[in-house]
Amino acid sequence: MPERRLRGLRAFTPGKPAKSPPTAPAPQQSVLGPYTARSDQDNSVITAALYQNGRRTSAHPSLAETFRQLREQPGNMAWIGLYRPDPAELYSLAEEFDLHPLAVEDALEAHQRPKLERYGDTLFVVLRAARYMDAAEEVDFGELHLFVGRDFVITVRHGAAPDLAAVRSRMEDSLDLLALGPEAVLYAILDATVDGYAPVVAGLQNDIDEIETEVFTNTPGVSRRIYELSREMVEFQRATRPLAGILGGLSAGFEKYHIDEELRRYLRDVADHATQVTERVDGFKQALGEILTVNATLVGQQQNEEMKALAEASHAQNEEVKKISSWAAILFAPTLVGTIYGMNFDRMPELSWAFGYPFALALMGVVCVGLYIAFKRRNWL
Repeated sequence: MPERRLRGLRAFTPGKPAKSPPTAPAPQQSVLGPYTARSDQDNSVITAALYQNGRRTSAHPSLAETFRQLREQPGNMAWIGLYRPDPAELYSLAEEFDLHPLAVEDALEAHQRPKLERYGDTLFVVLRAARYMDAAEEVDFGELHLFVGRDFVITVRHGAAPDLAAVRSRMEDSLDLLALGPEAVLYAILDATVDGYAPVVAGLQNDIDEIETEVFTNTPGVSRRIYELSREMVEFQRATRPLAGILGGLSAGFEKYHIDEELRRYLRDVADHATQVTERVDGFKQALGEILTVNATLVGQQQNEEMKALAEASHAQNEEVKKISSWAAILFAPTLVGTIYGMNFDRMPELSWAFGYPFALALMGVVCVGLYIAFKRRNWL
């Protein structure tokens, strides 16, 4: 196997000569800042295995032993899996496999958009995997970074998805496919990532169906659920839409890099599934927009009905107040007359008048009848 250039190491430790990586790297300063190696208990290396002609030849607990055997046995392919790696571990891989510093920085920091980049003979791929959490009814996103070279595949996971152990097991059972090299591993991981979207799509479809029912049954909290699902849909679109560009970039290199015809068919199948997922997600986004519009309309109608009922109640209350006020005014007139003539003053003209009492009664009756007629004409009574 040709000796690898150590451009990546010189970029990380300027001014120091290149040398073989030690088993336990000492703390040093890089362009990304200082770091120290983890303890054995915190080792992030999930698997470091070597393959030849599709068969696993060895697996090592340490990266140093994997590097040594890969150099001593040309023709092997290294498949190294890391989970949230320590910088020291990733820098040792950058030194051994000549990884570009920018790609290494992206893999360490995570929170990258899905993309495909080529640095010399090495492909750097970022994928956003997803899984549907039934209990919480939400989507959990994971981030996966892949370095794919002539004789190695390095996976760096930041999240639970996808299940790369299942991918490795399936590939080891397909010797002819695994024998095609690192590109076959890349396509298998792409396929697993896209296939992992299917349960998410099914879960989102179920959520949308439930929301449609809740909208028309006036279930409390449905507006909040629509908003939360819309946010998840936007995040899911960010994970799936760039896949078309990634798969298109890989397809564009078929002839230049002499990709096996079987792998080409494999990638085209992955591209078909990715297109279906993207179209379903776009449909979900449109459906949610329509549901949100319908919900806003129904909420507006409900508010109008409540305002109408409130106005009717207020009108009925006003009518009652009118009736009470009218009768109060009618009863007030005889009360006023009776109060005046009940003062018992000695000098009142009507006290000695023979028709004083009938006159007072007549006055009360006339005033009361007059008020009753007036209020009746105004429809207050």
